[in-house]
Amino acid sequence: MTSPDETPGPAAAAEPGATATETPGTDATPAAGAKHRRRRGSFWRELPFLILIALVLALLIKTFLVQAFYIPSGSMQNTLQIGDRVLVNKLIYRIRDVHRGEIIVFRGPTSWQDSPEFTATPPSNPIARFFHDIGSALGVAAPSSKDFIKRVIGVGGDHVVCCDVQGRITVNGRPLVEPYLYPGARPSDSNFDVTVPKGRLWVMGDHRNSSADSRDPSHQADHNGTIPTGNVIGRAFIKVWPIGDWGTLPVPSTFHQKGLAAALTSPLGLGFVGAVPITMLRRRTRSRRTRRGAARSRRRPAG
Repeated sequence: MTSPDETPGPAAAAEPGATATETPGTDATPAAGAKHRRRRGSFWRELPFLILIALVLALLIKTFLVQAFYIPSGSMQNTLQIGDRVLVNKLIYRIRDVHRGEIIVFRGPTSWQDSPEFTATPPSNPIARFFHDIGSALGVAAPSSKDFIKRVIGVGGDHVVCCDVQGRITVNGRPLVEPYLYPGARPSDSNFDVTVPKGRLWVMGDHRNSSADSRDPSHQADHNGTIPTGNVIGRAFIKVWPIGDWGTLPVPSTFHQKGLAAALTSPLGLGFVGAVPITMLRRRTRSRRTRRGAARSRRRPAG
């Protein structure tokens, strides 16, 4: 027991169920600050790793799926202007063949590389060159002068001619109506008559007066100016910059006209041609055997 004159100590003053409260000067604020500093330090330590992962993912996407491409010249005006950026689908031609009318990015054959449409001058400083290469891969800097972008006019087996009496390019005898050409440009100022070899493509720029394409005399010694399908990087399918000019890059309707495709140039078509008579012959043979078997059964004496 305590006497009336005694005052309760700190322990006795606490009522049942009461909780201690923090007062200024305790260790709570320094502890929170230390925790915040640890988080900030952890972020900066992890940032280089995050950047490395982002670059690796970007490289994988660029290598196998989609790549941004910077338009370095005016050869595709007015469809694509200098400085535009497009996305290139690198997977599509692993699944199917290149189609007429599609805009493709490809690595130029030797004769094309010897006479590029523009000259890329990479920085001499190794660090600056490294960042320039990254920018080129991401489509924010000029690409290699070895890469070209053109429209496919003819595929393997096509007969491409310029020009008919109305000045139009014909593919397998069908004239092309080309509203995508640069205003005032003719389909071609030079004449040509080419049958595209199997596994190759005849390509042209939309600005025919400013495009060193399959018609160029310096390319004629190499399969009449055609390019191998193995050099195709992918299909440019959408323009993403400038933002105000965003839009897809579809195949023009003239390439969908009936009868444009060269007859029986694909392996599948040739396969069907060979399969039809073989199937008919097998059916006839099977029918004859069935009739003979039935006739023998009728002549056989009953047992």
